[in-house]
Amino acid sequence: MLQYVVKLTKDATRVTAEDHARLHGAGFDDRGILQITLIAAWFNYINRVADALGVGRESP
Repeated sequence: MLQYVVKLTKDATRVTAEDHARLHGAGFDDRGILQITLIAAWFNYINRVADALGVGRESP
């Protein structure tokens, strides 16, 4: 699962059916894969928004 999330985070266009098959082999069903994908994507989105707005950075 963590390898999948890293791949999704670095370049989601490189995620393939083989990645999903590995997750299935590890015991995740389609709903679980959807949940993993949505949660990882949401965190990536929120982190990028926060970074762009400087949230959490100290002022110079």
